[in-house]
Amino acid sequence: MDHSPTAKTWDTRLSAHLLIVTAFNLLCALVITHVLHRGGGFLDNLVFSLCIGTLAWLLIDGGRVLLWGDGKPPGLPFSILALLSLPAAQMGGSLLAAWLLGMADHPVLPTRSGHAAQILLFSVLAGLSATWFFWNRGKVAYLLAQAEAEKARAAGIERQAMQAQLQLLQAQIEPHMLFNTLANLQGLIAIDPPRAQLLLDQLIEYLRATLGSSRLATTTLAQEFRLMQAYLGLMSVRMGQRLAYALDLPAELAGVEVAPMLLQPLVENAIHHGLEPRMEGGRIDVGAARHGDLLVLTVRDTGMGLAAQAAPGNGLALRNVRERLAALYGDAASLTLTPNLPRGAIAEIRMPLR
Repeated sequence: MDHSPTAKTWDTRLSAHLLIVTAFNLLCALVITHVLHRGGGFLDNLVFSLCIGTLAWLLIDGGRVLLWGDGKPPGLPFSILALLSLPAAQMGGSLLAAWLLGMADHPVLPTRSGHAAQILLFSVLAGLSATWFFWNRGKVAYLLAQAEAEKARAAGIERQAMQAQLQLLQAQIEPHMLFNTLANLQGLIAIDPPRAQLLLDQLIEYLRATLGSSRLATTTLAQEFRLMQAYLGLMSVRMGQRLAYALDLPAELAGVEVAPMLLQPLVENAIHHGLEPRMEGGRIDVGAARHGDLLVLTVRDTGMGLAAQAAPGNGLALRNVRERLAALYGDAASLTLTPNLPRGAIAEIRMPLR
């Protein structure tokens, strides 16, 4: 048996309709037996009611599904289907019930005029009531299907808008770093050509590292740390002995997927506002760890501390990271800044572990 979501939906719907039809047939048998006082005993009337009512449901609702599927059936053709199905169900259900009860001589339709009028009127009213009920259920199901389709379309548009937003935010990060490096390179060309050449070589290495991931929707931690290695190598040429750094990526987390360039703005922020203003520079440690179902990325520096985070110009990097995390994970991800005692700051990203 097919257990796909569509098959499960149909199984659930069929079971629900069958229960409703059975309850309706039981009510009809009670009315015929105890209100109209027609037919035989309750059990006989129940068998007739079940056979006629179930056959009417199969003809009307089954015909609707075969002709129009989950779509909304047109009013006039559906009414014709119901009008043709009701007498067919009355006759076919009576024959089936008589056969099941061993009533070989039972007439298909009542023979006494008074009895016939009551039974036929009740059958028509019951059939019209059931038809109206399933018509409305079909209409509601159609409206729900339309709402789900609209919801799926809106979700697709929202995903596209979010991806465009992420690409825009990511694009704001890269030029900031490149312009700083090119300005530094321009100054070194005149006063220290060998160091300018080394800086250019490191810049090329960094740009090569970004080609594989900077425009992708996701990257791996191994690629992200490889990019940070290239970036910090580039910064070490600029700062010389004033910069020390280390990267710690556990092997079991190397293949974890993350959004690209989440770490670079934090590392750049630590250098620009934490280490570069200090005459003696400092150290940066970049690490990844797993805490339960969370991935924790940490950038720890020994720079100027949290007081320097209020410096003009550093808000864009942190805001971009927070906006990207919110777009990707909602409230499940966060970026926090805390003091790194005795000196410096710690930027920590917490996000669901993929």
